[in-house]
Amino acid sequence: MSVEFENFHGFGLDRYVCDVLEEMRKCHETHNYAPLLGLIEETQSMVNRMEAALSAKDSIQRWEEEKQEKKKYYKELKAKVKELEKKKKKLEEEMK
Repeated sequence: MSVEFENFHGFGLDRYVCDVLEEMRKCHETHNYAPLLGLIEETQSMVNRMEAALSAKDSIQRWEEEKQEKKKYYKELKAKVKELEKKKKKLEEEMK
């Protein structure tokens, strides 16, 4: 028996937090609180994933900024090394 993952319906992976909150509201309207704990856990899990994704995105942006700073610093160092090599060569020629 193969499981087709094209349609995630039934796995809870295609739901939005708003959908789960709407189900919670229905639980309150019907005074059927039996599924409420499961819905709370599902919401917590979804929100944890969203927070993790936002944190990862923020980290990636910071890494990108840091990478740009490092590139700039590397270019500055490379130019300085080139300048010092020219000075060294000039001094060596003067000593001859």
